[in-house]
Amino acid sequence: MADLPLSLSRKIVAASEIVGRKWPRPLVFTNGVFDVLHRGHVEYLAAARVMGEALLVAVNSDASAKRLGKGPDRPLNGELDRLIVMASLESVSFVTLFLEDTPCELLKRCRPDIYVKGGDYDMSTLEETRLMRSWGGRSLAIPFVEGYSTTALVRRIRGK
Repeated sequence: MADLPLSLSRKIVAASEIVGRKWPRPLVFTNGVFDVLHRGHVEYLAAARVMGEALLVAVNSDASAKRLGKGPDRPLNGELDRLIVMASLESVSFVTLFLEDTPCELLKRCRPDIYVKGGDYDMSTLEETRLMRSWGGRSLAIPFVEGYSTTALVRRIRGK
């Protein structure tokens, strides 16, 4: 990533660098595919960022995104492109890639203070919530921005 502007490359953190890093506190953590960035994502990330000193976004790898069952041709944008787009957002302090189906291993490594997801998730059912509570962290749902989803946007673009 040597060809990226320094302001972007500083924000991209390898998963291997998560452990032992001194994170700004409180640290807010979220994760997702973030395939085609839209207003819902931007509002969600901005709301997450104001909850803490820094926002760490874990982006699903292409392989883990495919396992989510969003469609055979998803993600539309590759993992490096999605990392760079996330890093370019003012609300995002750091971004990393994860290969697993859930971000639980990353959560264990950085032990954020707050874990957030969109309001379409039932936080009480997530393993991430149980994990966060094990060290006194909080899990919160940020209200879903109605009318904005990548799946709906892709359908509309394809005329379906």
